[in-house]
Amino acid sequence: MKHLRVTATVDRDLAPPFFVALAGSDPIDEARVVDWSMAADEIVTLLYEIDGDTAPLSRVRDSPAVESMAVTAADEPTSYMLVEVRSDATAMGSAIACSLGRGGLLVRKPLVYRDMTVHASAVGDPGPLQSGIEAAPASFDVTIEEIGTYRGGPGPRGATLSERQREVVATALEKGYYDRPRGTTHEELADALDCAPATVSEHLQKAEAAVIEAAMQGPETGF
Repeated sequence: MKHLRVTATVDRDLAPPFFVALAGSDPIDEARVVDWSMAADEIVTLLYEIDGDTAPLSRVRDSPAVESMAVTAADEPTSYMLVEVRSDATAMGSAIACSLGRGGLLVRKPLVYRDMTVHASAVGDPGPLQSGIEAAPASFDVTIEEIGTYRGGPGPRGATLSERQREVVATALEKGYYDRPRGTTHEELADALDCAPATVSEHLQKAEAAVIEAAMQGPETGF
């Protein structure tokens, strides 16, 4: 059994409007598919966790690919969206639905959309994993980030950080945020990352919470 981690860069000109709104809109910093269901024929129900302003999504609510959409009116930087999409409405949707339902391959949560890229990981036998890569639509430029024998690891919560959280934490480490005394501030990190200080704070808090939760769930705690 192998594990595979990939990054797919998507051609904006070939991507459906729904994906562009999620992954290519400046107000949305990052979107994560945290759960999905394929119970209905040709309809995929997706739960998204979205960092940033969800206003761009109003422009694609009536897209042919979108059956229904409900977005929380969150006061915090993170919102949630439950959406039903027709997988047969676009080549990209069909390919993603095929990957999610492919035998011998398990796509792991979350799928991360950011800066016109999809970051994903999967577990399965070598044949289905290779077939899944080969089935990527023409709009995808797939890069294999990591491949190897699956040896287990944390579940969807655990210490799994989003790509954006990793970037923020890496920048914080580089700039001395975790040094004593601290070598930088949220404002300086925001300048380096081209985002708002509140966004830096949100990402750091979530990343720190994930790491602490994973540590408390370890075997030595007895939980």
